[in-house]
Order: sequence, then structure tokens, then C-alpha cells
Amino acid sequence: MTAASSPASTPVTGSGEQSRAPGHGFSWAALLFLGPAGLLLAVFIVFPAIYTAFLSFNRGRGGEFSEWVGLDNWIRLFTQDPNFLRIGFPPSGALWNNVLWIIFFVSFTVLFGLIIAVMATRVKYEAWVKGIVFLPQAIAATSLAIIWRFVYSPDPNTGLLNAVLGIANVGPLSVLGNPATVNWALIAVGIWGSVGFATVILSAAIKGISSEVLEAARVDGATEPQIFWRIIVPMVSLPISVVAVTLLVGVIKLFDLIFVMTTGGPGASSRVIAFSMYQEAFPSGQFGYGAAIAVVMLLLLVPVMIFNIRRFRAEAVQQ
Repeated sequence: MTAASSPASTPVTGSGEQSRAPGHGFSWAALLFLGPAGLLLAVFIVFPAIYTAFLSFNRGRGGEFSEWVGLDNWIRLFTQDPNFLRIGFPPSGALWNNVLWIIFFVSFTVLFGLIIAVMATRVKYEAWVKGIVFLPQAIAATSLAIIWRFVYSPDPNTGLLNAVLGIANVGPLSVLGNPATVNWALIAVGIWGSVGFATVILSAAIKGISSEVLEAARVDGATEPQIFWRIIVPMVSLPISVVAVTLLVGVIKLFDLIFVMTTGGPGASSRVIAFSMYQEAFPSGQFGYGAAIAVVMLLLLVPVMIFNIRRFRAEAVQQ
């Protein structure tokens, strides 16, 4: 057999075109399906983000490029605006309040959701428990805020909290009117409204754990706290991170709860980043300064998204 007639040396052609590996080359079908979504992303996300970034270096009167100010908005934001950040002890300002929300709201919501999910799987009325816990999640944030304004009302004839404290001859307390307690009261409302979400997601993850693994641990003498921390938590670490990242993104964008319950008060003690952006841009008319705050929100979200993408890729490689 000669080299010319050898199958190994014979080129393979089809209809005059060389064969290509699937997934390579230009595809009109892919463009047809992805084009509309890409256009919407460009118009409603990419362009506004770029516009806002450039506006943060401008005076921004009327939301337009009126006067270039360079880094003035950014210098003022981090060094001259105590409502956004006051460095001292204790620190305060919108950025610090967001840090408190990230630490306490996210951690306690995930912890309570995980505990309730674990306990609910051991009772016969699990569906009722999860339904009751999830109920606040079905309430609109504005309605949730109005309900808790009544709960926190300093009037014991209206406020449930002060009515209960009155039984013990304590109060009345104005938790929303006290700068020392307002943020903790708001965080408690956020936890109450979001635990149901964490419970439902983590409950589904826990059901995916093999009962044989848990029974083997009990046979080996492991206590329930040891099973919880050393078996359940590690095995649902990916769903926990998903829930935590979702809550974290919601915290950075938090606005409605603050706006309805305190409007950033008393004074500016309960402001968060999103509320400060709204307050500076719209009522105050400082669109350039508000744009700088909006860019801060974007910069805080970028590492969260990078972490989430890397985590999913790592899990995909392990599988």
C-alpha cells in the first residue's frame, strides 16, 4: 500500500469544506438567540454603569455632564462626609452601617436558617414549620417595614414591643429614635424577613445528605453538635455560600426598609449606601456626588461576583 492510498494520509472532506470541531466558529443561530439579551444588557446595564462612572467625576447638575470636578466627589465622600463615613470610635456613617448589616444580618440569617432547617427535618409537621418561617418572605418589603414600625412604636397602646415591655414595667423605648439602637432594630427586622428564604434553600440541601452518613456518625459516637458542625455544615457549604452571596448582594442594595422605617434617621444614623445615593442624587440634586456613591456600590459587588463565579467553577471541576 502506497503513501498516497494510505487512509492515514487521505484528507477527509465534506461538500468541499473541511470538517470543524463542534462549538468552534461563527454561528448565526447563537447570535440570533443571544443578540436580544446582549442588547438589553448593553442598554440597561452596561451603558448606565459607564455613564454613572463618568458622572461621578462631574458636578452632575440635572443628571448631566455640567462641570468636570475630577476627584472632588471621591475626596469629599471618604474624607469630608460624616454621613457616609466617619472614622473614629465607634465609626459611623452609611458605609459602616452596611458593614454591620453584612456581618450580622448575613451571618445570623444563614445560621438561623440552617438551624431551623435541620430541626424541621426531624418533626412530622416540617411543611408547617417551613411555611410559617417562609411567610415573611412572601410579604413585600414596604409592607414588612410598615408592620414593624407599628411593632416598634413607642406608644404601648400601638407598639407590640413596648406593650410587652410594659408588663415588666420597662419602657416605653423608642428603638427607632435612638441612634444607639436603630441599626440593631433594623437588622433584626431584616433577619426576621429573610430567615425563611435561607431555611427553604438549606432544607433542600440537607435532604440531599445521605441518611447513612449521619447514622454512621451516630453509631461511631458523634454527638448532635458534632454532626451539625463537622458533617452537615461542610456538606452544604456550597448552598450556604449561595445563600450568603444572595443576602450580601441584597444588603449592598438595601433601600426600601430604611426609607420606610426611618428615612435614614434619627439624623443620619441609620443611612446605608443605597439610601445615601438616593438622598444625595434626588432630593439634594447632587447627581455627580450620588453617582460616586453608586460606583462604590458597584465596586463592592464586583469581588462578591468574582468569588461566586470561582466557587462554582471549583465545584464543577471537583465533580
